[in-house]
Amino acid sequence: MRSPETNGTGRIPVMLMARELDQGGVERDVAKIATHLDPTRFEAHVGSFSNKGMRYEELRAAGIPLLHLPVGSLFSRSAITAAIRLGRYLKKHAIQILHCYDVTGALGVPVARCAGLPAILASQLSYREILDWKTQLVLRMTDPLSDVVVVNCEAILRYMVEVEGVPERRVELCYNGVDISQFYPAQVPRPAPLAMAPLVVGTVCALRPEKGLCLLQEGFARSTRAAGSKLVIVGSGAELPALEKNAARLGITADSVFIPATREVANWMRAIDIFVLPSYSEAFSNSLLEAMACGCAVIGSRVGGTPELIGEDERGFLFPSGDAGELARKISTLIQDKELRLKLAARAAAFAGELTIEVAARRTAAIYEKLLRR
Repeated sequence: MRSPETNGTGRIPVMLMARELDQGGVERDVAKIATHLDPTRFEAHVGSFSNKGMRYEELRAAGIPLLHLPVGSLFSRSAITAAIRLGRYLKKHAIQILHCYDVTGALGVPVARCAGLPAILASQLSYREILDWKTQLVLRMTDPLSDVVVVNCEAILRYMVEVEGVPERRVELCYNGVDISQFYPAQVPRPAPLAMAPLVVGTVCALRPEKGLCLLQEGFARSTRAAGSKLVIVGSGAELPALEKNAARLGITADSVFIPATREVANWMRAIDIFVLPSYSEAFSNSLLEAMACGCAVIGSRVGGTPELIGEDERGFLFPSGDAGELARKISTLIQDKELRLKLAARAAAFAGELTIEVAARRTAAIYEKLLRR
């Protein structure tokens, strides 16, 4: 076996790639892994199609080398220019491992294969149906070029094997991890917009259609709740105008609080009594995991990896995707039964405390080492 190159640093250079480095679960995963890989063993680099956002600033502050690959579309001249630039960077820095997350695999995996890298990984952390058909097609064409496809839950593992046709021996499971130094239960004053609320229902996510936030509004509006209870939605995205309009339609504008995406996620998580993830499509949600770690009682739609996190009424409640009536009943149950709410929240926090970012980083490193030993 040829020993991996260390680029004169004594460490193995690894490049992680993400489309963007702002809000969102994938972006958070890339930043967490890049900053938590064993620095005595690996030298992390991060490439992205965008050179701005909260995760970009975090990585830059951490001293992680960043490569900007300005790609407007995978089907444009900019993608060809980016591929050439990426290939040169891989060679210059003697990158040994390329780990592409989601759509960046369509660009990075073929370039890495042409460059002859010892280890090439593609992470698939969502169902591909939420992507346009052209991107789905290109990803399916590049799947065979990666050494392994890394997934973050059993549901996506089954999907990649049974639907996307990737051989099971080439799929590796690595659950997301939570930073328990930031996300933990604590009794703290609520932020000002929620200070007077007797109870808070809420969520934290990018405001995208597949998150099902109109359903959350419907469930909250139909729930049995005390006067002054608030619904808080933390995140940014194109869905905000539609959500504000829907709040007016449901008569809950006065009870609704919209907060743009923020680095102070944990503070808002701890202000939420009942955290709801009503997604129509979801894998293994970072936000749900973080809410559990913060001691929220949680409710999630029965899709993707959410049942793996919540269990069958063990650490929270599940409801059928799209069923606003059942969601309203689950919210009402947790509002009315404080003892149950606190019991489920405690179980959720204990479970999340075992899924730390350190565990995820070690598992990722083990996959890298396995590929390098081949």
